[in-house]
Amino acid sequence: MNNRIVIEPGRTEKNYWKDLWRYRELFYILSWRDVKVKYKQTVLGVLWAILRPLLTMIVFTFVFGRVAKMDTNSSVPYSIIVFAGLLPWQFFSNALTESSNSLIGNTNLITKVYFPRLIIPASSVITSFIDFFISFAILLLLFLVYGYMPPAEIFMMPLFWILAFFASFGPGLYLTALNVKYRDFRYIIPFIVQFGLFISPVGYSSSQIPEKWQWAYSLNPMVGVIDGFRWCIVKDAPNPLMHYPFYISLAVTILMVWLAIYQFRKMEKNFADLI
Repeated sequence: MNNRIVIEPGRTEKNYWKDLWRYRELFYILSWRDVKVKYKQTVLGVLWAILRPLLTMIVFTFVFGRVAKMDTNSSVPYSIIVFAGLLPWQFFSNALTESSNSLIGNTNLITKVYFPRLIIPASSVITSFIDFFISFAILLLLFLVYGYMPPAEIFMMPLFWILAFFASFGPGLYLTALNVKYRDFRYIIPFIVQFGLFISPVGYSSSQIPEKWQWAYSLNPMVGVIDGFRWCIVKDAPNPLMHYPFYISLAVTILMVWLAIYQFRKMEKNFADLI
């Protein structure tokens, strides 16, 4: 029986999405490698995942709750309200930072073998769920400290986990493609994360934004994600699914993912040369 290798123009392009499935083991390997590098034989790895959201919560609770005296009109402890917003935001900031630098960090792999490069930033976003689940454990501890019983909507949270993934994956994918060609983009990413924290409803509720500006505010894809998480955790939080701003954020998220994949695929063939 003769084994023949068929070389067909455009074959890689045509089978790209099938190759994503064929190379799924590489996805698992890269994800597990990132987790081990981040946490194995380190103290600050796990400790920082605990301290970072706790310290941020304390600062936001003091600044917005005590100094600014932000009126939340809620019977739920303000610390829990803030932490409900911090959960998705910390995931977003970690995922955006890790994925935007993922291609540069895997230079040797990219220049030596073929595989769909989309796997690299996707695996970086997945590893950010580790920090997320650590933060979620802290939230459960806050429930015990305050004697707080979350609403039944908390079981809807996995839906917003998926939305948080795509809200992070879109910008991260776009930035990592640009970062290969324009290396100075790595200096812009920390600014995006810092600025985004204050224009997202982490320390306050998006309902406090004037009605006439709600549509513009919701162009931030994290608004819908954070409002969704807060609805799942805070008893008297409004249901975002019943208000149009959520669907604006959802539409922006879908559009950003589509544009990011388009731009990434457009630049992908030149990654090995540029990197």
